[in-house]
Amino acid sequence: MRGLAGGRAGRAKRSIVTRRRMPPGTAPGTLSVDPAATPSRIEVIAASADRVRGPDPVAPGALPMADPAVGVLWVNVEGLGDHDALSAVAGAFNLHPLAIEDAINLHQRPKFEDYESHHFVVLRMPQPPGAETVAFVTEQLAICFGPGFVVTLQERPGDVFAPVRHRLLNEAGQMRSRGADYLSYALIDAVVDAYFPVLEALGERVEALEAAVIRVPEAAHVAEIHALKHELMMLRRAVWPMRDMLAAMLRDDSALITDHTRLYLRDCHDHAIQLIELIESYREIASGLIDIHLSSIANRTNEVMRLLTLIATIFIPLTFVAGVYGMNFNPEAGWWNMPELNWRFGYPAVLAGMLALALGLVWWFRRKGWIGRG
Repeated sequence: MRGLAGGRAGRAKRSIVTRRRMPPGTAPGTLSVDPAATPSRIEVIAASADRVRGPDPVAPGALPMADPAVGVLWVNVEGLGDHDALSAVAGAFNLHPLAIEDAINLHQRPKFEDYESHHFVVLRMPQPPGAETVAFVTEQLAICFGPGFVVTLQERPGDVFAPVRHRLLNEAGQMRSRGADYLSYALIDAVVDAYFPVLEALGERVEALEAAVIRVPEAAHVAEIHALKHELMMLRRAVWPMRDMLAAMLRDDSALITDHTRLYLRDCHDHAIQLIELIESYREIASGLIDIHLSSIANRTNEVMRLLTLIATIFIPLTFVAGVYGMNFNPEAGWWNMPELNWRFGYPAVLAGMLALALGLVWWFRRKGWIGRG
């Protein structure tokens, strides 16, 4: 458990998101790219009711134009390290400078913004698990959608949108005939659903740690519990605002979100509430694990102290007897000076008496219920 706790504590440390903010006094809407960010790669999928093209990589200067009458255009930008690519995407779809600024500054909480010509959604997306992927890592995902287009901006390559791409390529699916708002809902729903496997893994860790703390409490469990609470706190910080974000989308009366899509957003909102309830349950269990650990340690200490006390209690009268017969009085000097020292069976008689005294104490302790079943 010690190595396990240390490894998971390291996982929690690596899952902390580096927060980059603009310098104080910077003009709103300034597009300032982080030099350490992943280089940008643009991928486009064009879908209509009768056909779909892509996903195809596209250069910043060759972005297609959105046409709501033809279908929906999904532009996915992986990596936020190319100023020219981000500027080209923002210009091609007339994205608001504040939306682009929020998309590239990775300290945003999940929220929904209405910029009249398009909507802006930002949320945290869990990374898909891999061979060397830590238990819980998120990245910021920004979604801008308007008439006939959806633009997604991710921190790095890799996402949870494989089911959405599969549905777009499926001729029998309804996603091709729906608008950009429905595609945006599908992307948000994929992100929300991706948290359930994360919570399932954390739930298994909570149950295993709870059983270990009750069975054999160790000092290493404290670090493991704190690492678990840290991950649950980060998970709560990522999921909790999504409920408010989805509620804001449901309340929005813009024509960019149809009533048909609002029905599905309501279901996505219910899933977010389920996630929050699970997170709160696991947080309560994890908070109680410290008390369980301390109680288990105290119970083990009490058992040890009771056993030592019983042993000491048994040996106190035996020590008294041995001390009395170790005073070495001369029996020849008088009748009161231990005449039994000259008795032939004095030594075995004293040992037998001490054994009987010890057994009698053990029987009495057991009858009182201090040892055994009582």
